[in-house]
Amino acid sequence: MTVEESKPTTKPAKKPLRVLHITFNMGIGGTEQVIRQLVQGMANESVESEILCIDGHIGPIGEALQQSGVLVHKLARKQGFDWALIKAIRKRLREGRFDVVHCHQYTPWMYGWLAALPTRAKVVFTEHGRFYPDRYRYKAMLINPIMALFTPSIVAISEATKDALVKYEFIPRHKIQVIYNGIAPLVRDKEEAQKVRDSLGIPKDAFVVGTVSRLDPVKNQAMMLRAFKQFSEKEPGSYLLMVGDGPDKAKLVSLAEEYGISERVIFTGFINNPVHYLAAMDVFLLSSHTEGTSMTLLEAMSLEMPAVATRVGGNPEIIEDNVTGILVEPDMAYPFAECIEQLLQKSILRQSMGQAARLSFDKRFSANAMVYQYSKIYGDPDSAPYSLHGSTDEIENG
Repeated sequence: MTVEESKPTTKPAKKPLRVLHITFNMGIGGTEQVIRQLVQGMANESVESEILCIDGHIGPIGEALQQSGVLVHKLARKQGFDWALIKAIRKRLREGRFDVVHCHQYTPWMYGWLAALPTRAKVVFTEHGRFYPDRYRYKAMLINPIMALFTPSIVAISEATKDALVKYEFIPRHKIQVIYNGIAPLVRDKEEAQKVRDSLGIPKDAFVVGTVSRLDPVKNQAMMLRAFKQFSEKEPGSYLLMVGDGPDKAKLVSLAEEYGISERVIFTGFINNPVHYLAAMDVFLLSSHTEGTSMTLLEAMSLEMPAVATRVGGNPEIIEDNVTGILVEPDMAYPFAECIEQLLQKSILRQSMGQAARLSFDKRFSANAMVYQYSKIYGDPDSAPYSLHGSTDEIENG
C-alpha cells in the first residue's frame, strides 16, 4: 500500500446556508422576537444570518444583535411604490450570496419577492398577524396568487392567520403551513419579582393582574380597565400592572382616573427586559381585538401563569379554555372581570392552570421547536445539520 493510498479521506466542510431576513425594523415586538430567535437559534447550525430593515431604522433588538456580531442593514423605503428599494435589496442578495430570503410581513414579502426573482435565493414568507379590522384589497386578488405560486414556502403563525391569508389575501390554502411562534422559557426569580412589587408600592400579599404589551387601540386595554374597575369594586386591595408604552397611554391614564382606580393601576412605561415585572403578576391579561401568536402570552405560560384572554385570532389555539387559562368573548368587560375574580377566589385552580400552561408551552411553543421547523423549510430536512441542542425526535415529540 502506498503512502498516498493510506491517507484518510476527509469530507470537505459543508458550505454554510446563508439567510437574509427582511423586515420593517427590529424594534420591540413579536415579529422582531421571532427573527431574533431564528438568528440566534441557528447560529451554531451551519447557518449564517443577516437582517435587512427597510423602514430606515434598526431598533433596540437589532442593535443588541449587532453588538453580538450579527450584521443588520437598513434601507429607507420611500412613500409609494419604491423601485429603488427592489434594486437595493437585489444588490444585497447578490453581494451576500444568500441561499434564502425570509420575508416577514406582507410588504417585505412583496419587495423581497421582486428582488429575488433573478437571483438564486429561495423566498420564504411569514405572515405574523393581521390588522384590525381586516379588509379586502382587490389588487391582492390579482397579484398575490402569482406571488404565492412562485414562493416556495408561505408560513402563518396560527390557523386564524392562515384563514385570513386565504380569505383576504387570496393565497391558496394548500400553499400555507402553520408554525407557531416559539420562545426560550423565562426563569422566575421570586426575590427580583418581590423587589419589583416593593419598588411599585404593591403590598406583598396583594393580588396582581397585568399585561406586557404595546398600549395600542388594537390591544383594547380600555376594556381591560373597565373590567378591572368592576373587579376591584369587590376586591379593593388588588392591582393592575400595565407594562409597556404606546399611542394609547395618555387615553388609558385618563380612563383610570375617570374610573377612580388610578391609585391601583400602575403604568410602568417601556421596560427593556420585563421578566421580573411579568413574574410579579398572579394572572396575565390579554384583551386584544385580534392576535396572531402573542409572545408575552407565551412568556406568561413559561412562568406557570394562567391567563384571561379574549377569544380572538390565535388565542384559542394557544389557550385551552378552562385548562391553561380562560377565554372570553372580545370587548366583554363584565365576563372578563368575572373570570379574574374566579382565579382570585380559587387559588388551587389558578395553580393547576399555571402548571398546565407550562406543560403546554414546553410541548408546543419552545424556541427549539420553532427553529427546527423553519430549518426544514430553509434546506433539505434529510441532510440538514440542525440538532438545535437536542435530537430531532425529542423536538418532534414535545
